Formats: sequence, C-alpha cells, structure tokens
Amino acid sequence: MEKHSPLRWIIRLSFAFMIAFLLFRLSPPRPLVIIGSPKTVLTTHPIVGVHTRLTDEVEEWKIQKTLQMVREMGAPTIVEFFPWAYVQSEKGGEFDWSHSDLVIDHAVSQGIDVIARLGTVPAWARPDPEIQATTWNWLDEEHFDDFALYVSAFVEQYQGKVNKIIIWNEPNLAFEWGMEKPDPFKYSRLLAKSYQAAKGANPKITVLGGALAPTLEPEDSNAGMNDLVFLERMYEEGASAYFDALAVHAYGWAFPPKEPPSAEVINFRRVELLHDIMLQYGDAHKPVYITESGWNDHPRWSKAVRPGQRVQYTLDALAYAETHWPWVKSVAIWAFRFPAPQRSYADYFALVTPDFSPKMIYQSLQEYTQP
Repeated sequence: MEKHSPLRWIIRLSFAFMIAFLLFRLSPPRPLVIIGSPKTVLTTHPIVGVHTRLTDEVEEWKIQKTLQMVREMGAPTIVEFFPWAYVQSEKGGEFDWSHSDLVIDHAVSQGIDVIARLGTVPAWARPDPEIQATTWNWLDEEHFDDFALYVSAFVEQYQGKVNKIIIWNEPNLAFEWGMEKPDPFKYSRLLAKSYQAAKGANPKITVLGGALAPTLEPEDSNAGMNDLVFLERMYEEGASAYFDALAVHAYGWAFPPKEPPSAEVINFRRVELLHDIMLQYGDAHKPVYITESGWNDHPRWSKAVRPGQRVQYTLDALAYAETHWPWVKSVAIWAFRFPAPQRSYADYFALVTPDFSPKMIYQSLQEYTQP
C-alpha cells in the first residue's frame, strides 16, 4: 500500500483551505439592514390591510423588504402570526423575542399598525407523543394558564407598539383546534383567561376574539362547526365580556363581492350575518376586523376566479366595506407573500411572489390606495 508523505497532506489541506476561502470571498455579502427614520403609510383607503406571513421568514432584509412593499402598496395595517411555540421552549422558561422584535420593529418603522395573532402550542404543553399524538394546535385546559402567561408577556413586551391582539385562529375548525372537535365553550374559557391576562398587562390593549373560518359544517361535525352557530354558542357562554372586537374571515370564493349573504352560502357578505348575531346580543358598539379575505386566481381550482376578476372583485369588496360597513375597521387580504413557494393553489392568494415580484393584484391595489 502506498504511504502518503506529511508534505502531501499539508499541500492537500492548504489547497482545500484556499478553495474554501475563495468560495467565501465570492459569496454575496449579507445585505446591510438599517431601520432608518419612521415612515408614514400614504393611502386614500385606510381600510386596506394585508395578512403577512413573516413567521418563518428568517432573513431580516426580507422582513424589511416585505413591510416596505406593504407600505408602498398603501396598506396601513397588517395581521401577523406570533406563535407561542417559537418563543418559549421550556415550561416557565425565558421568552425569546428576537424574531418577533424584528417583525414589529420594522413594521413600526414603516408606519404600519400590527394586529398580532397569538397561538400554537409548544411541545412541553402538549401530551407526551408516546402516549398521545397531537398537533401544534392542541391545547389542554390544564395549560390555559400557561398560554395566558404568554399573552400577558407578549402584550407587556410590545406595549406602545402593538395595540391589538387576536386570541387563536379559526377555533371552529378541527385543523386549527388540535384535530379535536371544535368546542365554542372551551374556546370561550380560553378567551376569558387570555383577555384577563392581556388587560392585566395593558388595560388599553384591544382583544379580538373569534377569527372564525367561514364554513357550513353542521354542529355535530368532527371537522368543524358552522361559524354562525359557533359565534352564537360563544355568546351563550358569556364570551361577550372577553373580547373588545370580533375578528372574522371573509372569502369570496367564486362569488362577486356584492352577492347577497345567505346562511347556506360562503361569500364575502357572510360577514353581515355574523354582525347580525352581534347586534342580537347587544354588541352593536363593537367593531369588526376582517383578518383574512380575498379571492384566488388559480387556473384549475374550483373556488378560483380569473386574474382580472380577482382584481375587480377585490377592489369592489374594499369599496363595499367602506361604504356599507361602518363597523368594519380593516380588511386584511390573505396573503401578502409566502417566504417560499407553496406549490399549490395557496400561491395564487399571494400579492407578491417569494422573490418579491409584484403581481397584477398588488399593482392594482397600489393604484387604488395612492392619493
């Protein structure tokens, strides 16, 4: 067997280090991110909002670029998700706000109001996976107090920067409720604990309840519960005392925005039926925030429309909400941009591609909002 001399090994290692050094020098430098002086969103239609998806965006320059484009589009409000599971890895442990700080500081710098959606459960607050398999949205009642502590800590951390929070997302769907059968009474108890914790940290915080998904699932379904029924059950449980505003989702699917509402149909104006329930229970004074909305222009999805229709329907919906719904404070379009391609119909909800190319819907909204 041939023996390699020490000199030969030294030469090979030196060559490898040289290659590594050259590759490092040739790689593009990380973009320099400077927050800069505070900006202002210029818009003639302040009702326009977007639901951003920065939760899994790890590069700061992309966070800044996203929020800069939101401002330039003329949307003064975003909805963003801040998962409990991402910031507290151990029970009673420290909260890691590093990523949340990036998103919120850049949003404030761009003059954007943040509606923070709170949810998702860390592994330590879920059952042992060897005993019971669960999803990230599974939350046993014994951990409601732990979630409330997270809510309190979040509100305290961002006092003066975040004025509105949403407790959970689409609790009337099993997918968003840990694959459990949706339970409006259990959600109402979670909402109550969270509300009290939030107000204890900042009495001026606005707590949004609901964030209900529009669905026609019957009350005995294991997959979901009709949003109208779910909201009525919340009121029966006394949940009205524990939310300052209602968050709702309003998708148009293949219907135009002015299509009349019906309990048997999912369309944009279904929001009016939810508001009717609020009136019935004496909550006429509470505002409504549409935290997800929009149309999809996938070429082969049965619930999609053509790109031109999507633009027109979106603009018509915003105009309708402004002129007919004084109780609606913001319409957040789902979704501004995904960090990576979803490779499904979901990509056709986006206003901007992952590489920041604006779609026709973005440009149309920009023209609509600019003074």
